[in-house]
Amino acid sequence: MDDLIHDIDAFCEAQGMSPWQFGLLALNDKPFVKQLRDGRRLWPDTEARVREFMASYCKQERAA
Repeated sequence: MDDLIHDIDAFCEAQGMSPWQFGLLALNDKPFVKQLRDGRRLWPDTEARVREFMASYCKQERAA
């Protein structure tokens, strides 16, 4: 899970996005990142959704 938190932090920094905004856009769950840091259980399908969001968001940014 530390890898995912690191990847989310790097993504947010690169995109100029707050953790709250990330949670809202990725999962419609504002406190997601804070809860993840606090030990929230993460299901594999949720991690896949988060990683897919990051990958597709970056592609959208490059295409614009």
